[in-house]
Amino acid sequence: MLKIHKNYVMDENQNPIAVQIPVEEFEKIEEILENFGLSQLMEEIEEEETLAEDEALLYYQSLKENVES
Repeated sequence: MLKIHKNYVMDENQNPIAVQIPVEEFEKIEEILENFGLSQLMEEIEEEETLAEDEALLYYQSLKENVES
């Protein structure tokens, strides 16, 4: 399990309003979420269409580029 080092940001009433985490841990979480999303997408289209691994990777990268644009 990924250990997350959290720092809570509090408002003037000492209510937590945000969390800070190290960039490295954020990037690892981001990678995990992207991999999960890819696996979900692959499961959804598994019955519709079969892609070779390299084709699936290219398709996923094109989706990611569209989101970042």
